[in-house]
Amino acid sequence: MAESSPETDVIDYRAAEQLLAARDPRGAVKLLDSVIGRHPEHTAARLLRARAFFLSAQLRAAELEFTVVLEREPDNAFAHFALARTYERANRPEQARRHFRLAAALDPKPEYLAAARFDD
Repeated sequence: MAESSPETDVIDYRAAEQLLAARDPRGAVKLLDSVIGRHPEHTAARLLRARAFFLSAQLRAAELEFTVVLEREPDNAFAHFALARTYERANRPEQARRHFRLAAALDPKPEYLAAARFDD
């Protein structure tokens, strides 16, 4: 096994981005597991792994990872939106609504505002 270095971790992170773009979330998770194992504080890698978990329908793992990201970055609108989508897929509408609304309050993007359904 090749020895890890900061350069190989960056390469693994970028490769995981490419795998996710190519619709191989499980492959992305495998690469990100080792990066996060060596750099548990790397929030961007955790966010990418959360997205990969979501895309591979590992909803509980996605929820946990998005929660870690939000503990570190409570103003991350995308993480709130993605966590809301995770709750939505898990049929937990009240929790989803809360995070959709937080996302929209933090960043009033049209897709966040539409999902927040402030008119309801």
